[in-house]
Amino acid sequence: MKRLSLAVLAVPSVLFAGSAPAFAQVGPIEVAGETVNQLIVYGDDPCPASSGNEIVVCARKAESERYRIPEALRQSESPANEAWANRVEAYETVGAFGTMSCSPSGYGGWTGCTSQLIDAAYKEKHGSSDIRFSQLIEEERAKRLETIDADAAAEQARVEQIEKEYEARLKAERDAPLPGEEPAAATPQGGQ
Repeated sequence: MKRLSLAVLAVPSVLFAGSAPAFAQVGPIEVAGETVNQLIVYGDDPCPASSGNEIVVCARKAESERYRIPEALRQSESPANEAWANRVEAYETVGAFGTMSCSPSGYGGWTGCTSQLIDAAYKEKHGSSDIRFSQLIEEERAKRLETIDADAAAEQARVEQIEKEYEARLKAERDAPLPGEEPAAATPQGGQ
């Protein structure tokens, strides 16, 4: 009986697993009253539509990347994975100390550490194939802001038209005779 109930529970999960596209969600972020939802979609999967005060930003990757380990995790900096040639080359710099060397020994050895960290950060940023969500978010905001002026102009024109119709109706009501009165004769413009 226990095996049967497990099988019954497993069947719906298998049926529904292939029916919807899989999204890798980076996570929603709250920015200036807007919720920015960042998703990674694969292949031809559709990007969900934005709704209300939410911006949905989709980064598209190839279908072949769907079940792979993310690129950032494919490399390892472990010493066990380092080539012998690189290890031997590292021995050549063992005696480097002093100013701008980033070593704990020698006068001013600490002075080179900041520049090495900055250089490493720029190399990592330049060589990264990672997704730049900030750029995608700005592009999505620009798309939204493109239509604001046109929408505002259309709304203003509609409001002005409604106001003209309302003023014309009021003027017609003011000029209309009261019940029981005869319509006033048109007086010439120049006379009183």
